[in-house]
Amino acid sequence: MGAGEELEWLRGAERAQRVFGEPYDRPDGATVIPVARVTAGRRPRATPLGVFVVHEGKASWTPAVDSTRIALLGGLIGLVAAGLATAAVLRRPPWPDISIHKITKH
Repeated sequence: MGAGEELEWLRGAERAQRVFGEPYDRPDGATVIPVARVTAGRRPRATPLGVFVVHEGKASWTPAVDSTRIALLGGLIGLVAAGLATAAVLRRPPWPDISIHKITKH
């Protein structure tokens, strides 16, 4: 299967609930095909998943990274950790602290 046949197969895959953007050629001879996922609802929206890059007959996948989502997740994890640490300090157990004192004779 050549690169042209692969592109035609990708275009036909739209019927299988996959959304591929319009392929475009880069100056270095590579063909880039954007890929997105469409969610249906009150407002349909497309979420980018990544791109296929076809160069010299070889295809490679490069995933899209949403840095905003990663930062939000890191902030939420830190907030939950701070809340749990505060609750652990404020809600100490009801039994007394156990401490050991060394008695020395004079």
